Amino acid sequence: MSTNHFSEEVEARLRVFFNEIIDPKDMAKTIREVNYLLSLYFMRSHKTDETELPNIDDNFYWMNRLAEVLDPYFDVE
Repeated sequence: MSTNHFSEEVEARLRVFFNEIIDPKDMAKTIREVNYLLSLYFMRSHKTDETELPNIDDNFYWMNRLAEVLDPYFDVE
C-alpha cells in the first residue's frame, strides 16, 4: 500500500471543511448510505460479470474505509 501525503494547504482545507462546513459523522453516514444504495442498484440492475466483481468489491470497501476515517462506527474497543 502506498502512502501519499497531502500538502499543508490541502490538510488545512480539509480541516476547515470537516470542522466548519460539515459534521464528519453526517458525512460518514451519507457516504455509507450512498455506498449501500449504489451497490444495491448496481447488483440489481446489471448482470454482474465475474470480471467486474473485484472492482465493485474494492469500491465498496474503500468508500466504507473513508466513512470509518470520518466516524469510526465499526471500531470496537
